Amino acid sequence: MATREALWGYRNRFGDAFGRTYFRRFGPGVVSSVGIGTYLGEPTPEVDDASRESIGLALRSGVNHVDTAANYRCGRAERVVGEALRDAPVDRESVVVATKGGFLPFDGERPDDPSAYVRERFVEPEIVDPDDLTNGAHAMTPEFLEWSLDRSLDRLDLDSVDCFYVHNPETQLAARSRADVYDALEAAFEALERRRAAGDVGAYGVASWSAFRVPEDADDYLSLAEVLARAEAAGEAVGPDDDHGFEAIQLPFNVAMADAFTRRNQPAPPGTDADGPVSALEFAHKAGLSVVTSASIGQGDLAVEGAIPADVDATLAGETPAQRALNFARSAPGVTSSLVGTTDPGHVRENVAAGTFDPLGASAFDAVFE
Repeated sequence: MATREALWGYRNRFGDAFGRTYFRRFGPGVVSSVGIGTYLGEPTPEVDDASRESIGLALRSGVNHVDTAANYRCGRAERVVGEALRDAPVDRESVVVATKGGFLPFDGERPDDPSAYVRERFVEPEIVDPDDLTNGAHAMTPEFLEWSLDRSLDRLDLDSVDCFYVHNPETQLAARSRADVYDALEAAFEALERRRAAGDVGAYGVASWSAFRVPEDADDYLSLAEVLARAEAAGEAVGPDDDHGFEAIQLPFNVAMADAFTRRNQPAPPGTDADGPVSALEFAHKAGLSVVTSASIGQGDLAVEGAIPADVDATLAGETPAQRALNFARSAPGVTSSLVGTTDPGHVRENVAAGTFDPLGASAFDAVFE
């Protein structure tokens, strides 16, 4: 697992090569505010090779945050992350490794009949109950999440991960009430508290696509306050004190999807002076949660000239559209790290170089939306 000494040692290794806010506090130490994601790409050996090279280059160049998931590229993404970590000239303890569980993963390739695959690999061995499945592909029971975590550790060839996310829990809202989903999250968090006590995870959180940034009356909305309360209850139920391991959320955030900052859809955290609802980013910041942004450059859509509105583009630092888009994401108040995935070494260098520029300050970022 990542350690304070190793994380700070990684940061100090790069001295003043990056802007002053490039490394930010996360877990026991600090993490790069540019992280590498592993979502996109076909499940092929060619993409494996390119991804392995890109992750290795990122780790050598100042990125010590790698994000993956059990289902990414049919399970191949986790294997490649593990291989890249073993080959890279950095200590495992200096890298924050995050993965996710929730979607039923394929095993290396897409099956010809996904329904038959799910039945034979998951239902018949009683890894999941059909009643716990949503859309035939998502489960959130403690038993399934623990199974998923174990398989992830196997694929990564690691003893532990630094952050384990429950992946898109809003998927369950298609089949269950919001109250039932909160109850399921609490049960999941209790299981993760036990795995945290065992040393299998350093922390846990929720990675969502829509839950925390849609209007309160949307079908896929979840309250961050309620999710955090369920984590606090799980910590009390499992641990010897009030401590809990819910430390991070992940959500999409970029120039074209800024509602995690602009939409006030979350109740104000207890004990704060907020007057009325706050945005997801403000809630997380006030509650002491780390925020990791996905789709930070719109899965490449914002990396072309003219994709960023001219008035916003003029405020951003960076030599290329991709750098400016990435610096927009990591400028938002409360953001810890912004993920961007690529299998192109040239793009890795471009993305890492975004960190040599200081992002906007909080007041300047606010001004973008005036």
